[in-house]
Amino acid sequence: MQINTLTPEYLQECREALNKEQALSLSQTNNWSHVDKHQVHLDWDSLYKELAQHIDTLLPASSEIQAIMERHYAIASRFYPPTKEAYIGMSLLYAENEDMKTFHDAYHPEMVSFLAQAMQIYALSQV
Repeated sequence: MQINTLTPEYLQECREALNKEQALSLSQTNNWSHVDKHQVHLDWDSLYKELAQHIDTLLPASSEIQAIMERHYAIASRFYPPTKEAYIGMSLLYAENEDMKTFHDAYHPEMVSFLAQAMQIYALSQV
């Protein structure tokens, strides 16, 4: 499957996978008590600052951006390792949740759109 062939039905499955996997992980880990949330936020901040520098010059599918997405997936996996569908669901959440969109777009006005594409490419090729 390619990013341009993701159907609305499949994207809905991805949203549902994210919700299901997060809920299960939260219930099994005492609300992610095993995660150093302060460190996660520092690591994502650093990653997003780096990514923002490339949005105007590189494509989401470029090897440089996909290497950054590998790190993004690794940070997300500190909570739990999301399936391909849940990771795509996370990319949708960034765009559909106003607080998440505002947070990410503060790094670059096109961050959410670019990040969603890069995450979906990564998920379809690596997860």
